[in-house]
Amino acid sequence: MKFYSGFSLKDDEHFFKAYIDSSDYTVSGFSYGAIKAFEYVQKQLKSGNRVDTLQLFSPAFFQTKSEKFKRLQTISFEKDVEGYTNAFIHQCFLPYSVKNIKYKEANILDLKYLLYYEWLISGLLFIKSKGVKIEVYLGSEDKIIDVESARILFLEVATVTYIKGANHFLQTN
Repeated sequence: MKFYSGFSLKDDEHFFKAYIDSSDYTVSGFSYGAIKAFEYVQKQLKSGNRVDTLQLFSPAFFQTKSEKFKRLQTISFEKDVEGYTNAFIHQCFLPYSVKNIKYKEANILDLKYLLYYEWLISGLLFIKSKGVKIEVYLGSEDKIIDVESARILFLEVATVTYIKGANHFLQTN
């Protein structure tokens, strides 16, 4: 099993232990890491490598957000990286308190990549056409991503698990 962490995070897979398929042929990712997991699986399949399951936990989904929102995020990050990161993580856990988090250095290029990334149905259909099971997990109380738009897009190609009362980290308390 290969896992990709969220923006500015490391060792965050313990939050998803209840959902992770630990098979050697599973690739998982959380938020920003979901993008990285998706891209990794595409490359693996194009190279003829085996992947059975792609798990996307609260995939970063900002393609419906305005340009103004994205600019404000990048400006805030550039002004105060630590303050921005702390506020971002706090929002990820709302409406609950922040739990055991390990940080890695964040950079503006990763933030811009996350904010401007566009999930293309064609890439998801390619993965599905190769027999890969796609699982998407979304929290009803997620204050980070556009949950409803993500749900609509991913329902076309994936099994979508909608967790009532869950935040961005899929926590319910």
